[in-house]
Amino acid sequence: MRLIIALVLPWLTFFTIGRPFAGIICLILQLTVIGWLPAAIWAVYSLSQYKTDQKIERALRQRA
Repeated sequence: MRLIIALVLPWLTFFTIGRPFAGIICLILQLTVIGWLPAAIWAVYSLSQYKTDQKIERALRQRA
């Protein structure tokens, strides 16, 4: 579901993963027609990094 949000409303993705400052910057970027594609790419990349960070955190918790 977050992937669809990242493609349609990239700025909202940052708020769902706890990065509101990046969300505001992304919203400003998204307001331009040319900036929509970079904003969507940035949101998808950040979402994948967030998921990777979550997996690493779970693995470290299981190990401890």
